[in-house]
Amino acid sequence: MTNLKLSVAIGDYDQLRDFTNGRVRAEGIDIHPINLSIEETFFRFIKYHEFDVSEVSFAKALSLVSQEDPWLVLIPVFPSRAFRHSSIYIRKNTGIKTPQDLAGKKVGVPEWAQTASIYSRGMLAHEYGVDLTSIDWYQAGVNDAGRKEKVELQLPKGIRYTAMPQNSLSQMLLDGQLDAVLSARPPNAFLKHPEQVERLLPNYRELEMAYWEKTNIFPIMHVIGIKRETYEQNPWIAGNLMNAFEEAKERSLERASDITASYYPIPWVPDYTQISKNIMGEDYWPYGIEKNRSTLEAFTQYAYEQGITKRHMKPEELFVKEALERVKV
Repeated sequence: MTNLKLSVAIGDYDQLRDFTNGRVRAEGIDIHPINLSIEETFFRFIKYHEFDVSEVSFAKALSLVSQEDPWLVLIPVFPSRAFRHSSIYIRKNTGIKTPQDLAGKKVGVPEWAQTASIYSRGMLAHEYGVDLTSIDWYQAGVNDAGRKEKVELQLPKGIRYTAMPQNSLSQMLLDGQLDAVLSARPPNAFLKHPEQVERLLPNYRELEMAYWEKTNIFPIMHVIGIKRETYEQNPWIAGNLMNAFEEAKERSLERASDITASYYPIPWVPDYTQISKNIMGEDYWPYGIEKNRSTLEAFTQYAYEQGITKRHMKPEELFVKEALERVKV
């Protein structure tokens, strides 16, 4: 029997690498791996549906699967995760010292539906008590003009939102048109002009560890999507891909813990890995629903509250059933 051939567009993460280089194979599948920038991968998959399987923004995916008859389905594999206390940038001399000081200010986002921005706004609202309607929101590319929203929004009542496609957030910060920016990618204004722009929470690592201890939320940035047409013709691929991604991840975590050899050009990687285990448990980068339930429930709540989805979805609704149940022997 001939293997099914699938195009797979995913980032060059170590936890996926054994799958993309063929050391780990999904039973019955031959893959054609495609490695592009994250922005290009998302753009081409969401706009043109170019790939059979693709890494995709969790927010865009959630918005799409919440709609009737979506063109993609999801499996609970999460290639990219990041705490977002570090992604709030402020212009100096604006009087902003705490998250609560953002009330009444002008704040920029690359897209309202950017995953990182949703987590940041959810954190501001739920952890710091910031009323999102008290902020004037502006949307533009981080460093380049021309960026636009990629999914339809249902903005909540009271949200003041202005698209600025002719501008960039970096320049607006430097020109004084914005007081702060929420962005996964550090704006050039922060990287090149530290005398003018700084992080709101410079002790973000300490705050993020405390946030994990309190909430059990480890923000999921990206998820794996499959074109619905491809999945419906071959529903078995969801479970087989899930198995392969899980095995590749486990091999990556083993490498990170190996003190015998340095698999990453970073000192003390095994020590950092052990610290992560001590704080977050042995499987500190889990796939599936149960080990991620706190994160999934928080994000689906934030997405609904912020108008990314038309209804409040449950975690079980997000993923195809073939990827949820594992064989017990």
